[in-house]
Amino acid sequence: MGANSAVRKKEYMESELNLFPDVSVFPTKHPVLEIRTNPHFTFIDLFAGIGGIRLGMEAAGGHCVFSSDFNKHAQETYFNNFNEMPAGDITKIDEKSIPKFDVLCAGFPCQPFSICGKQKGFDDVRGTLFFDIIRIVKHHQPKVLFLENVKHMIHHDKGNTLKVILQHLKELGYYVSYKLLNAKDFGVAQNRERIIIIASKDKEFDFLPIKTRESVYLESVLDKDTDEKFLDKKEYTLLDKSRVNKKDSGLIFVGYRNKNIWKKGIRPNTEHLSRVHRQPNRIYSAEGKHPTLPSQESSGRFFVYIPKIDKVRKLTIRECYRLMGFPENYKISSITSEAYKQGGNSVCVPMIEETAKEIVKQLLDN
Repeated sequence: MGANSAVRKKEYMESELNLFPDVSVFPTKHPVLEIRTNPHFTFIDLFAGIGGIRLGMEAAGGHCVFSSDFNKHAQETYFNNFNEMPAGDITKIDEKSIPKFDVLCAGFPCQPFSICGKQKGFDDVRGTLFFDIIRIVKHHQPKVLFLENVKHMIHHDKGNTLKVILQHLKELGYYVSYKLLNAKDFGVAQNRERIIIIASKDKEFDFLPIKTRESVYLESVLDKDTDEKFLDKKEYTLLDKSRVNKKDSGLIFVGYRNKNIWKKGIRPNTEHLSRVHRQPNRIYSAEGKHPTLPSQESSGRFFVYIPKIDKVRKLTIRECYRLMGFPENYKISSITSEAYKQGGNSVCVPMIEETAKEIVKQLLDN
């Protein structure tokens, strides 16, 4: 293995060495895909996670012909839901072994480029996982690329990361456009912004026609009966109605657990503001939206105030997945920490679906 490949693997693997299972014992086909004999398009699912992008693409009429993810636990969850084991380390996958496809989908890690601005062509991206996307694109020349990443990518490495990505896609002959989309505009009760990059061989993709969905609120995902414990009233403080903070994002900050707050730099009479209270201690109203779900369980679930019963509790894991637009029959990992990590690292399924439908209309329908 070359030095650059080793760097890419180390960054992507983190602590996952020697953890992926023996894929030979698993079937590779998803029975549902056998039924779809005339799909609108075919796609590959790179950095697949637990299949959020796949769910959205399939809902728009797509047929997945190849998937890849390195993480053992994500692979297992993916298999449990699609009856298909993703290939492992993308740096070891020969692009020639991947079947032909129309759309390349990738929710790839956000990494800095070591030679940004040096104008050295594809040498600029060697040593990053984006390089593996580029080599697959160069070989297969797909009609469309669908790339998803965190909002921070726009400003990552002072804007160089996004600049280099757009530059190299254009050098490969693609028309490229991008936009920040928010999950809350697609029928889920979560404020979650993500950058979507669409590249096409034929013309520039227009984001404006993407269909949004009716706004919903946290109370719509809550179970009436749950084992999640309610906080004792002595454990938290609710704000006076005059101090309740309603934001354009849809978040309604209504209180906090009686834990430590930020001390340094706090102005007098601002102790009630959400910025003062550490994230896991904040309480948001079920009549509003939920903040972006992080991938760590300790900070992944904020406390929710339910006005109808005047009680406070955390969300259950199933409620968290509803905030991502996953179907009720989706099989969540039985390992609690992994379940929260996987959900927080995934995508808003309805947002992917609506974007994919528009991709079909604009770029794939003849």
